[in-house]
Amino acid sequence: MLKKTETTREKRWLLHEEEEGFCASSVEEIVSALGISRVLARLLVCRGYRDAESARAFICMESELLHNPFAMKDVERAVNRIRRAIRMKEKITIYGDYDVDGVTAVCTLYLYLKKQGADVDYYIPNRAGEGYGVSCPAIKALAENGTRLIITVDTGITAGEEVAFAKTLGVDVVVTDHHECRAELPEAEAVVNPHRPDCPYPFKELAGVGVVFKLICAYEESSSGDRRSVCVRRMCEEYGDLVAIGTIADVMPIRDENKLIVSFGLSQIENCRRPGLLALMEAASSRTDGRHAKKQQKITSGYIGYTIAPRINAAGRIRSACRAVELFLSRDKSEAAKLAEELCEANRERQDEENRIMEEAYRRIESDPTFSGNPVIVLDAENWHHGVIGIVASRITERYGLPSILVSFEGGEDGVYLDSDMGKGSGRSIKGMNLVDALVYCSDHLVKFGGHELAAGLSVTRGELPAFREKINAYAREHLTEEALTPVLEADCALTCADITMALAEELRMLEPYGVGNPVPAFVLRDAHIIECVPISGGKHTRLVVGDGTYSFTAMCFSRSQAQMNLFVGDSVDLLFNLDVNEYNGRRSVQLIVRDIRLCAESRAEAADERARFEQIWAGATFPAEERLVPTRDDFAAVYTLVCRNVRAGCDTLSHRALLTKLQGAGRGDIGYIKLKIIIRVLQELNLMGIEEVSDENYRFSIQFTNKKTDLEKSNWLHRLRAQQR
Repeated sequence: MLKKTETTREKRWLLHEEEEGFCASSVEEIVSALGISRVLARLLVCRGYRDAESARAFICMESELLHNPFAMKDVERAVNRIRRAIRMKEKITIYGDYDVDGVTAVCTLYLYLKKQGADVDYYIPNRAGEGYGVSCPAIKALAENGTRLIITVDTGITAGEEVAFAKTLGVDVVVTDHHECRAELPEAEAVVNPHRPDCPYPFKELAGVGVVFKLICAYEESSSGDRRSVCVRRMCEEYGDLVAIGTIADVMPIRDENKLIVSFGLSQIENCRRPGLLALMEAASSRTDGRHAKKQQKITSGYIGYTIAPRINAAGRIRSACRAVELFLSRDKSEAAKLAEELCEANRERQDEENRIMEEAYRRIESDPTFSGNPVIVLDAENWHHGVIGIVASRITERYGLPSILVSFEGGEDGVYLDSDMGKGSGRSIKGMNLVDALVYCSDHLVKFGGHELAAGLSVTRGELPAFREKINAYAREHLTEEALTPVLEADCALTCADITMALAEELRMLEPYGVGNPVPAFVLRDAHIIECVPISGGKHTRLVVGDGTYSFTAMCFSRSQAQMNLFVGDSVDLLFNLDVNEYNGRRSVQLIVRDIRLCAESRAEAADERARFEQIWAGATFPAEERLVPTRDDFAAVYTLVCRNVRAGCDTLSHRALLTKLQGAGRGDIGYIKLKIIIRVLQELNLMGIEEVSDENYRFSIQFTNKKTDLEKSNWLHRLRAQQR
């Protein structure tokens, strides 16, 4: 399943414009009716808006509605129990999760209940000490502190035993959650979760903070007597920023209610009045040299997801999620600034720890043969940071195209490891294997678990881990198809260089806000020539200039070096990319953010033909002498000299294509693919240099310098090849 040297799987590109059902006549209708570009119309048709009416409704958000909050099962019961607690002056504790969704849900409900005059506080478990979910020790401590009503947010749907325990202490529980339900629900005062099987609520994909938003909308409507639309507007104006951040960070589909909530929330954040959020945005824009970067011009879901959310998450991962709550509740600018900087520092620590664990994980995966053949990567270690292993699992799944689970054990002091040592794990999956279903199948080996289809957390003892690893891999072998194991990159439609303009980049903003269900538009550009190839950030990233002879564009390849891409100036390539606007020194230009890049179809076909032709010849097929495939002494000398020069310069690993490109640059374009293959095989045969094929057509060289003249006639391969000439 997983080769020792494998770091990426070749991705399949899925172009929606080429799928059955795409209607070109719909494009013309939309262009005519809406006055938009053909590219934008093609995008809309690709996304299912196949007539002018539906396209206009999507762009103007006419079809999105905020549904009746009382349609959600148990919302009225929850409202009544909370109102009674406020009236009876009972102490209420909001029990949240430590991720962004949980933090924003805690803040939203806390601020609202405070405004209603509630005696309310909040509790978020420590990720490292307590782990995910509701726990009996925490409930006991809260009860001893006077709590009589616990309201869970973004957690609690699997806490049946814990809710029952709370009842024995005289504590009622209202569960609000959005995670997948088990067969039996907790016997709480109310269980508010659109995923419960008996819930008729029409939109199921709310974040945890989205469920809280519906709860407070229901409370406001029943308490104020105002029209529903007035209540919803008021709740959006007060809490829309927090609800949008949690929804984006938890990767909820940006459609239906979520699209309205996120759109409204992003516009609020652009004109931010919340001191804590303002301070976090300011701190996030500060550079390490103390100066400030350019002010964020437009707040997008990408800015929230990649800049703001990681800093909120870092609090719960590295320190305490309560610090993030304190930030959003803060009214003091100086206190908010201090807390915001603390979150940014925690994020830097998280990045360092993530890189350390990631490098260790990659090293173990690629050096341990036991991973070969397993469709699920299960890694464990002592004292990996619990707050980081989920991110590393995401990276591993992205890199290898396989589900992965990382487990960190506590214990093992003085080298003594007990079967009872507890491990906390985090997993990520791929389309085709529901991770929660897989964990249910393995539940007899787990202490607890919970999560979503593609991401979940778990607890497991050291003694049960081998059986768990075996069982989840058995489940994956049964459920994962070869097609599911082939990573797919989706794109909307193909563009020509002439299509790529600043006007198009600006027009695409009509589709915002982006997110799951409404992703950032992705395009394919075919047969573009690489004009320049420049390493940046010490070779970690690559900047290309690509074009067609008339138009040219900068194309940014992040986290990919030229060696990894194995592409060179002069190559014709296909790119799958997002379109971006780059602003630098007051100039604005379009640039491509490359998600995948490969040789164009014609070049790939030529390479496949050459490889097949070489294999035929190597297997004994005859060939005409005019092809000049048998290398001369000068040919060997050219390759040997080139390799020695690169090894002396510190570059001992070169791909076959890199060697061909360098030979061409040195005026030896007559040494083609097949001849170079032969030269390398003969050099290996005669042991003239150390050559290890570390991956497909990627060689690591070592030089054995000698003054002795090499006798190439000792090569059996050369003798055989000469005999094959006709």
